[in-house]
Amino acid sequence: MRVKMFEEFAQVRRGEVVESRHLGVAVVANADGEVIAGWGDPDLVTYPRSSMKPFQALALVESGAAEAYKLSPEHLALACASHRGEAHHTELAAAWLSQIGCEVSDLACGPEYPKHQDTQFKMIRAGQASSSLHHNCSGKHTGFLTVCRHCGYEIEGYRNADHPSQQLFFNLLADLGAPVDLPLGVDGCTLPSPALSLGDTARIAARFAAGRAPGNRAAAMTRLIEAMGRHPEYTSGSGHPMVAIAEATGRRVVFKVGAEAFLLAFLPQDGLSIALKVADGNSRARIPALIAILEALRMISRAEAESLAGFARPVITNSRQEPVGQIVPASFVRERQNKPERHSA
Repeated sequence: MRVKMFEEFAQVRRGEVVESRHLGVAVVANADGEVIAGWGDPDLVTYPRSSMKPFQALALVESGAAEAYKLSPEHLALACASHRGEAHHTELAAAWLSQIGCEVSDLACGPEYPKHQDTQFKMIRAGQASSSLHHNCSGKHTGFLTVCRHCGYEIEGYRNADHPSQQLFFNLLADLGAPVDLPLGVDGCTLPSPALSLGDTARIAARFAAGRAPGNRAAAMTRLIEAMGRHPEYTSGSGHPMVAIAEATGRRVVFKVGAEAFLLAFLPQDGLSIALKVADGNSRARIPALIAILEALRMISRAEAESLAGFARPVITNSRQEPVGQIVPASFVRERQNKPERHSA
């Protein structure tokens, strides 16, 4: 049977009428490289974008740089972050740069106003210019600078694909089973952005979640996953669904979003991952889709799903904040082999 390129992920309903529909692709894989469930075409190639940040941070730990600079779990969470530019993000990033002997001007991401709206408005009212520290990728860039310092690489040009620090990242992806010679784009923060199929992304993420790697790489993977799970406020920020889902599931589900509605979820206890992409790039459908998949495949309990109802079926309001509609996810019913329902502790 021919596989559909995309399947329906969510409907946007206003009153009793479906106003919009979001389609997408999702793949669930295990650490053995098996796809255990999927919707849409797993061979669709796209950019995971910032969902790759845990992989980009792997050299930071595996190289010994994190140990050499005594980086905390909060540092590692920030290295994997698309943060919102709140005070706890920028203060840690500034101190970290100072610790490795770098300046804010060394960050190749460029300046940006914070994603956190209250912080952004406060800066604008005070006449404060945007800063590279507030860029949502400043933690990732500081991680690369730390690798450069530790390994003796030149800082100049670290954002280029042929720089040794980027080559470390590409080699790590290949070691985990990603195809060689991946198509490369340039991410919004100026770093190289590899394109992979949803299936390949899910498979390497499952190996990452399970710590399926030789030597100290397995410990490095576990350390990063644990940092993201314990400190989602550093990997995202106040009010982000990542914080709510980590807390609701006892940190069994850790995920990283990427631009254009990509999402990569890690389930370390099960050695599973979910790679998810909304076809039209609209991010409003990805969290409802993720929660629906987790519930359909019994990766979370019904009680856990109900505690996340506000994210699973977001209410649409008018300018008076009156409810006028709702985003409703698809059912995502699929058989999943030999996996009992997870229950909250």
